Amino acid sequence: MFGPYVHNIDPILGKVCGLYLWWYGLGFTLGFLHLHLFLKGQRHRLGLTLCEVYNLSLFIMVGVLVGARFVEVVFDGWPFYSQHPWLIPAYWLGGMASHGVMLGAAGGACAFALISKKPFLALADALVIPGAVLLGTGRIGNFIDGQIVGSVTDVPWGVVFPYAEGIRHPVVLYDGVKNLMLVPFLLWVRRTNLTPGATTARFVFWYAFLRIFIDLFRDYPTHRIDIGTGQMLNIFMALLGVVFLIRSRLRRLGYLETKTPIAPRPGARPDRKPLVFQRVALACLLLFSLTLPSNQTQDVPARYGKRHSGLEHSWFYPEIETPARGR
Repeated sequence: MFGPYVHNIDPILGKVCGLYLWWYGLGFTLGFLHLHLFLKGQRHRLGLTLCEVYNLSLFIMVGVLVGARFVEVVFDGWPFYSQHPWLIPAYWLGGMASHGVMLGAAGGACAFALISKKPFLALADALVIPGAVLLGTGRIGNFIDGQIVGSVTDVPWGVVFPYAEGIRHPVVLYDGVKNLMLVPFLLWVRRTNLTPGATTARFVFWYAFLRIFIDLFRDYPTHRIDIGTGQMLNIFMALLGVVFLIRSRLRRLGYLETKTPIAPRPGARPDRKPLVFQRVALACLLLFSLTLPSNQTQDVPARYGKRHSGLEHSWFYPEIETPARGR
């Protein structure tokens, strides 16, 4: 009879110029790279030039980083960040919310669509596919970091995490598998339903609706109105997905007007080489993402400093006094 899996994975890949590189951050880097390569392969279908692909990738990456941090600070960690506001921009100390990833990506895509005068729904229907991959790789990184744990269980696949008592559900792996399984479904929807927004609506609904059940096994550190903070956002997002599905159906039946995609301007060079600045900015964001650890800024130095002494106290990783967190 095999016992439960004991989590003993070092979440750190290495150290460069005083900053640690994390498996969780690698998940974001690979997800961002996949998104960029996906857009390059789809650029003719989306009516984008190569320069516009770089711009859209940059908009999405910045949006994801800002949105994920914003939701983490405002919804999950405000009691801590209100006392340590100078740590809000310290991405290398962790603190990224998955709901904020989607909010930031939507904001970045919307800003690009407005500036470039491209149809937002057509872009969104393409972006949710690499977006699901990004969310899947991010969850695998969460598991390697060992910070987000499920409730206590006696199932044979339970995991003993280093910072939690008892045997726990590997809930982030459940969510990661769910996210990756959405990819073939979304590809099928995009191929069989050409209604603008149809793929996006199904992603928003099924991501959130399925996660409601997965998060029943999660041990949430923060709550709102006696519901886990993320669970509250899941419910809101699922309801929003229902609205999107209804609008998609009405659009397909002709009850809602669909904006005609804007064709590329005649004479425009479709594959003009991207600017050096665009290439450098993309490379810098990919490298910067490697420095992202998993959740809870206040826990990173104390938890991982036992294995990596530089994390215990340095200019990048200060000693932090943490307020008590509600359960």
